[in-house]
Amino acid sequence: MTIADSLQFAVSLEELLTARDLRAARQTEWLTRHRRPLISLTLVSPGPVKDSARYRRSMRAALAACDALLAQRGWPVLARAVWWPDTGPEAFWAVDHAAVEIKAATVALEKEHPLGRLWDIDVLSPAGGVIGRRSLDQAGRPCLLCDQPAHACARSRRHPQEEVIAKIEGLLDAYFAR
Repeated sequence: MTIADSLQFAVSLEELLTARDLRAARQTEWLTRHRRPLISLTLVSPGPVKDSARYRRSMRAALAACDALLAQRGWPVLARAVWWPDTGPEAFWAVDHAAVEIKAATVALEKEHPLGRLWDIDVLSPAGGVIGRRSLDQAGRPCLLCDQPAHACARSRRHPQEEVIAKIEGLLDAYFAR
C-alpha cells in the first residue's frame, strides 16, 4: 500500500444518502435537458471508504472503457461529466442511441473487462427510467464471492465486509500490476 492509498476517508450513511439523492436529481435533470438515454457510472465500493487512490484508478479505467465503447459503436455523446466527491466518483454520458442497445453493450463491458464487475453502469431512458438486465432477459450480477445474486448477498450480509473489500482490492491490485 502506498501513502496515497492510505489517504482515505470514511463517509457517513447520511452523506451516502445525500449523494444518492443528488445523483438522482442530476439524472432527472440530464434526462429532461438532453431527452436522450443516460449512462450513469459509479463504482462498487462496500464499506465506509468510497474514495481512494485505488478507486480513482478503477474509475479512470471505467471512463476510458466507456469512452472507447461509445466511440467504437459510433454512438454520439451529447454531454459527458465526471464528479469526484468523497462519497465515490460518478460519471454521466447523454447518448443519442437506443437505451436498450446501450444497456446490452454496457452489460457486456461489465462482464468482459477485468475490472467490469467493480463498475456499476446504469442506463436510464427518458421515457422508461432505468433499463435493467431483466429487460435483456439476463440475470442480475453475481456476488463477488459466491454464485448467488449479488443483491441477495448484500442484503443478507452473507459475507463479512472485510472479505468483500479484500476481494475488490485483490482484483484492483492484479489489474494494475500487469
